[in-house]
Amino acid sequence: MSTIPDTVTEAEVLNQLVTAEQPGFSTEAARAILGLRFSPVAISRMNELAERNRQGTLSEADRGALETYLRVGHFLNVVQAKARVCLSATAEAGN
Repeated sequence: MSTIPDTVTEAEVLNQLVTAEQPGFSTEAARAILGLRFSPVAISRMNELAERNRQGTLSEADRGALETYLRVGHFLNVVQAKARVCLSATAEAGN
């Protein structure tokens, strides 16, 4: 019997992809991943979209853009969490 729900979120799929059982990143890769940041222009755009969303003035196209930024942000958070775990494990192994 399958334990996977009929509706799967992107977060659930990412969680399955980036698990403790998966091999980790190299120290260099983990540090590079932790250095990934949105550009100031992208942050400004996200803030603008978020504010317009709060005001209820977001167009459907802009809603799609906001959702895309959110999905990429969530993905980045998950991958950076995995990178932190890898660096922590490397530091503990070195002690």
